[in-house]
Amino acid sequence: MQRWMNDMLRTARAAALVFAACALQAAGAHAQQQDGAKANPLPADPPAVAPNYEATERELPSVERVGVEAGEPLSLTLEEAIRLALENNNDIEATRLDVAVSEHELTAARGAYDLRFSSETSFEHAETPVASFLAGGTGGALNTNEVSSKFGFEGLSKRAGGSYKFEYTSRRLSSNNVFNDVNPAYSNGFSFSYTQPLMRGRRTDETRRRVEIAKKNLSLTDAQFRRRATEVITNVEQAYWELAYALRNLQIQIDAVKQSRAQAESDRRQVEKGVIAPVDLLESETQVKNFEQNVYAAQEGVARAENSLKKMLAPDRRAELWSKALLPVTPVSLEAPRVALEEAVRSALANRLELAELRTRKEINQIDQRYFRDQTRPQVDLTATYGSNALAGSLRDEENPLVSGLVSLQSRVNQLSTMSGLAPLPTTTFDTNGDLVGGYGQSLQNLFAQNNPTVKVGVRVSLPLRNRTAKANYARSLTEGRRVENQRAKAEQDIEAEVRDSLQSLRSSEARLAAAAAARSTAERQYESERRKFQSGMSTAYMVSQRQIDLITAKGRELQAQTDLNKSVADFRRATGSTLQTHNVALRPNDPARRFEQTNDTADVTSGFEKE
Repeated sequence: MQRWMNDMLRTARAAALVFAACALQAAGAHAQQQDGAKANPLPADPPAVAPNYEATERELPSVERVGVEAGEPLSLTLEEAIRLALENNNDIEATRLDVAVSEHELTAARGAYDLRFSSETSFEHAETPVASFLAGGTGGALNTNEVSSKFGFEGLSKRAGGSYKFEYTSRRLSSNNVFNDVNPAYSNGFSFSYTQPLMRGRRTDETRRRVEIAKKNLSLTDAQFRRRATEVITNVEQAYWELAYALRNLQIQIDAVKQSRAQAESDRRQVEKGVIAPVDLLESETQVKNFEQNVYAAQEGVARAENSLKKMLAPDRRAELWSKALLPVTPVSLEAPRVALEEAVRSALANRLELAELRTRKEINQIDQRYFRDQTRPQVDLTATYGSNALAGSLRDEENPLVSGLVSLQSRVNQLSTMSGLAPLPTTTFDTNGDLVGGYGQSLQNLFAQNNPTVKVGVRVSLPLRNRTAKANYARSLTEGRRVENQRAKAEQDIEAEVRDSLQSLRSSEARLAAAAAARSTAERQYESERRKFQSGMSTAYMVSQRQIDLITAKGRELQAQTDLNKSVADFRRATGSTLQTHNVALRPNDPARRFEQTNDTADVTSGFEKE
């Protein structure tokens, strides 16, 4: 009796289908007859490519994931994934090196204030022909041997743009000059000079400008470093949830295959008993193969999602992490933060590192403006020099011919004066000053006594006519300042839009998740109802398969909606600039390597916000 009722039901359904098909065909023919003139032309048939293609049967490849060892997967929480990324991510490491480069540039700029020491030592032998007795040379040539040495240092003042220079010189000179009272002669001297700008260069100069800009560039790269870390954390979060979705989707597809296989096995028994037609079994077996295709596609999705996450966590391609299967264990059911739009925008404007970078660029521009404005002023420098010189040497054994000649001449004059009854001329002595007699030590002693000082004070003025270069540079810096302001306004506008979009994405993701959960619940009831109807002979295997497909699709959409919500939460944190704060990430104090650390393993998605 049951078999007869099933046969009658199938006959009625077949008749209804034939009737519906005929009606549709007739309606289509009638519509084509009425609207044939309005039909759009179709392109010509393309050349036949792979006609009658059918894939050959082949052995299935391994179902294991490529490059992943079998065994227990590596359980990984979201916070652990973030920690690995902060420690190993190459993008963060590259930006960290940028900070180190800026630190070196700052040190190099400050090096302009380092003392510059210099020294020079030389020996010189010279033979100079002379044509006059007064030149002092003998044999028609003046021969000199000189050993000289000098050293000194110079540098720049950190304040007021001054510069200073100290120089010490020492010489030993020996010659055949008969007029020299000391031979060899030791001369020593020193000088100290200071130059102070009075107008251009007093408030700022090129050196101070470079140092100040290097400081700001260090702050700029530090902000870029933190921003890059924020981007990496956001990408890790999204990749983490994508992997969780891919694994869960794979499980859903595997469960679908298992259910479809069980259904096919049940249909096979029904066919053997003659309860259902063999065509119903073909539908079930086809459904099994379709679901198996979904499994393989889902497995590829797992591999791609896992590799995307590993790429951000592993330090290099040889890391052991590449051979491990990753298992996200953080619960996927994140709650979206309840934050008012005004509070979210206010937080973003206060915390977004792009605005911090633009503030630093504005400060750099202000440094340039001060410098180039100063360059338009006249160059007026006050210069001051103080020095001292000293001399000492050994007395010559030979008598000075000029002195001896004068003494002899004076003696003759006095004799003639006596004969003429005139008073003799006073006796003149040509003795060498005792302070000048001695060696190198005596020369140094005379130098320290500063008996022969030198003082010089002056003003140096330089005024380029028209000074167009300085004026053009100053005008360019003003224009650059306006451009930075324009960039800041644009960045704030972009941030406003991003916050609004991310907040809307949160709300929409929540709504989609609620709708997807309801759709999944409905699909479950429909599937179970269709199975019961099929078991009682009131439905077909095709309808059961359709309900099963609908259920699998609903489960996938629900999981995708939850994943989208989690990713929206991560994007909302990035948009409001709260990513580092939410995950308790900060730079280690007093760490020259500039490593990040997590203060604890808890994270509050609404950290830093007031609730609506």
